[in-house]
Amino acid sequence: MGDDREVTEAEEARGGPRVLARQVADAVESLVTLWTGAAEAVTPRLSSHQLKALTAVRQRELNLTALAETLGIALPAASRLCDRLEAAGLLERVNHPRNRRELQLRVTAHGRRALTEVAERRSASLADVLAAMTPAQRAALEHGLHAFRAARAAQPDGEA
Repeated sequence: MGDDREVTEAEEARGGPRVLARQVADAVESLVTLWTGAAEAVTPRLSSHQLKALTAVRQRELNLTALAETLGIALPAASRLCDRLEAAGLLERVNHPRNRRELQLRVTAHGRRALTEVAERRSASLADVLAAMTPAQRAALEHGLHAFRAARAAQPDGEA
């Protein structure tokens, strides 16, 4: 039985899954930096929690409790998050149309513009990176992403 270094070197020579996993992890780190940078570049600057909250509220009707559950955070934390978003003019609390005792969260027009700007910045940043690749590299990436999604979906806990 060899040491871990020998196994790693042998695996590297074969281009094994652990080597590729490290390369994918490095690429994901770069992608996360690009992704979060787009949200941080809008005015007002949006944290990842604020962006997730705005996106969740835009996607479906939520009250504060449902938002906290969706984000996996405590109710007081969700309330403070909404307070900050409301103060920035990105979110509003309105009376629920069918339940007077409940407040519904809504993304304001300013909030929708901020979400659109984040999406546009993300797309532009990705396009810049992809433009620096050759057509063959882009085709290989597309092929690899399809294969990755298919392999992930085939796992017992995979998502289609």
